[in-house]
Amino acid sequence: MASLTVLLQLTLLVSFAILIFHANGQGLKVGFYHEKCPNLEPVIKDVIYKVISDDRTLAAPLQRMHFHDCFIRGCDGSVLLESPTKQAEKDAFPNLSLRGFEIIDQVKLAVEKACPGVVSCADVLAIVARDVTFAIMGPFWEVETGRKDGKVSILNEALTGLIPPSANISTLKKGFADRGLNMKDLVVLSGSHTIGISHCSSFSNRLYNFTGKNDADPTLDSEYAVKLKEKCKPGDQNSIVEMDPGSFKTFDESYFTLVAKRRGLFESDAALLNDGETKAYLKFQALNKGPTFFKDFGESMVKMGRIGVITGEGGEIRKVCTKVN
Repeated sequence: MASLTVLLQLTLLVSFAILIFHANGQGLKVGFYHEKCPNLEPVIKDVIYKVISDDRTLAAPLQRMHFHDCFIRGCDGSVLLESPTKQAEKDAFPNLSLRGFEIIDQVKLAVEKACPGVVSCADVLAIVARDVTFAIMGPFWEVETGRKDGKVSILNEALTGLIPPSANISTLKKGFADRGLNMKDLVVLSGSHTIGISHCSSFSNRLYNFTGKNDADPTLDSEYAVKLKEKCKPGDQNSIVEMDPGSFKTFDESYFTLVAKRRGLFESDAALLNDGETKAYLKFQALNKGPTFFKDFGESMVKMGRIGVITGEGGEIRKVCTKVN
């Protein structure tokens, strides 16, 4: 009995160690595929640069795909899995606006041709997120690799676990802290809203029914609100608006200038002005034309890429990103 108790204690310790190992992203490193797939990054870069040269609007959703993957079950490629009954993460309402899944399939096909059965879909997502950012004038950073792919993808986890655009500062802080990210990461990664578009449904309550009394959000700049109302009429759920008007296809620091002027599109953008630390960072970047934003963004993306990763003997290397082996 004593030996059984010791065995159980050791099992629990090992399990806990594995959990911490995964949570901290240990096992990842730059150049993980150096020997088994030395041309990995050039192969991905070639595909992505051709895609983005044809359609720059794909950069934002491909970058966001990595965010949505990491925030649910960690960076394990689970957002790519398909369900015949439409019960996977990608079927959840917050993920229905994601585009570019066929591009990931295209990249994976090229990678499999170069190095069969070696590179995970989770790592493909991480590298693609970096490459699309750089392709539209954003920063370049070294991507840590070595992730394995998960085998589970659940709609309800994405439905309840992804932070909504209506989040207040408390929800944002908790959501990031729960994933090992700090306040600086929160405001830095929010800067990704410098690219992309949004449907009116994601912010129309700020224009027409903010408190349930047919009123507008008082924290939204009144001139900006007028312009948004011209694009999004009452009840319009489908029209689209540039998240960073004038430069939504270019990754730059202008997001911070807009938010500082109370012209952030989402409640979650405006919420950054409600915390001393995030407000100070935002104002600094806005006043000084983003002197450290690119460097900070790369560092925060690396940190995010470590969330809940599966490494070592866990998980698998999917042959096709949409289904488990």
